[in-house]
Amino acid sequence: MNTQTPCPMPLENAASTFAALGSEQRLTVLRTLVRAGDAGLSIGELGARAGVSGSTLTHHVRILSQAGLLRQTKRGRSVICAAPDFDEIQALCDFLLSECCADCAARIESPAHE
Repeated sequence: MNTQTPCPMPLENAASTFAALGSEQRLTVLRTLVRAGDAGLSIGELGARAGVSGSTLTHHVRILSQAGLLRQTKRGRSVICAAPDFDEIQALCDFLLSECCADCAARIESPAHE
């Protein structure tokens, strides 16, 4: 009987999200936002902390946003803040771990490994 839990995220979604993380700068931006917590950071502060600025930062924020890894909101009239979408990050982690050790029991019981 197979008692594995179903994958929490479709493979296509996970692949797309991992593709968005396929850049050192984007990983740095996301990790910087994770460190900042729910309050997020203004674009200027994010750039300063992550060491990425200008159009390069805008490009990376757009890709991460499209992948569902961060959200953007306005504070006041002109300051744009970015904060990570922790639910999506958790879903990605759950995808990675959803089948953790699922084949371990099969390997132990297999006579080929005796």
